[in-house]
Amino acid sequence: MAEMELVTHLMTPSAFVLALSVAFIAGVVKGMVGFAMPMILISGLSSVISPELALAGLILPTVITNGMQAMRQGPRAAWESLLKFRGYLGTLLIVLIISAQFVRTIPAELMLLIIGVPIVIFAATQLAGMPLRIASPPSRFAEIGIGAFAGFIGGLSGVWGPPTVAYLTALDTPKRDHIRVQGVIYGLGAIVLLFAHIGSGVVRAETLPFSIAIVPPAIVGMWLGLKVNDRIDQNAFRKATLFVLMIAGLNLIRRGLMG
Repeated sequence: MAEMELVTHLMTPSAFVLALSVAFIAGVVKGMVGFAMPMILISGLSSVISPELALAGLILPTVITNGMQAMRQGPRAAWESLLKFRGYLGTLLIVLIISAQFVRTIPAELMLLIIGVPIVIFAATQLAGMPLRIASPPSRFAEIGIGAFAGFIGGLSGVWGPPTVAYLTALDTPKRDHIRVQGVIYGLGAIVLLFAHIGSGVVRAETLPFSIAIVPPAIVGMWLGLKVNDRIDQNAFRKATLFVLMIAGLNLIRRGLMG
């Protein structure tokens, strides 16, 4: 009850109901395609609350659902994925920690643009049938460069999915491995992001109850999305997800330009 009272001080009841709905939808989409929870949360939540509070809110649901995703085939498979992508992940985490410390010094409009532009570029290139191609194993330059970009975006916005998905797709990573590796990378990144934003002040006593409150609908949505993933052709749902991401990204750009 005390947590709910803290949440109602941060937003209106209607905004809170919308936040719960957005968390559920984000969970469903993540369960189906393995990514997009932070993007959907930051886009949907920032329509009714401040981008900083939206960022604080998405962190715990992201940590928990990625743990579920990473461990779906067991700890050993997750560990093997971690070792295989350790260079990319290590770079991402280091840059994420550094860039997270600047989140409160950057204007909200600029942060929305930083999030929105990569989302639109990623969705547009995928929908146009122009995926990147990188030789496997990747060069050290590609691994570090893409990891640094993903970490920079992730620290500022809590969103590092598009470059990671593009990277794994460019390597022709098999579907099952693709989903698990995303969970490992996003999960560890989300844990680091949590501690980084405790340091930045984004996650604090006033904002943490909101993040806790939207965990249950995110988990329920994730469970439902995984069921759909197991039974329905994923390619069609991925295309639908990309259309949703395109709309979300364009909305973020609109808000960043118009204020």
